[in-house]
Amino acid sequence: MISYSDFEKIELRAGTILEAKVFEKARKPAYQLRIDFGDFGIKKSSAQITVKYPNPAALEGKQIVAVTNFPPKQIANFMSECLVLGVVGDENAVTLLTTDKPTPNGLLIS
Repeated sequence: MISYSDFEKIELRAGTILEAKVFEKARKPAYQLRIDFGDFGIKKSSAQITVKYPNPAALEGKQIVAVTNFPPKQIANFMSECLVLGVVGDENAVTLLTTDKPTPNGLLIS
């Protein structure tokens, strides 16, 4: 169990995917994403979401939820700056967490 104050330290924000492309150097199939978080800037992320989202171009414009205050993480030759959230199903197939209605990029999820 964690305390509510621990949970409050996590910044979950809405952002819109600007660009998605195949991450050629990843060990497991993944995409490199550029995500707009409004006033919090544009951040990059590596996401293993290729099973449910086989066409990376179709991700562009999709609003997602991500953790934006983890330290950057080096993945192969790419620096991932946020963690895109999703529901992990059978065979590690990830379904992205999205907003129900469009919201301004960068808003906190609570």
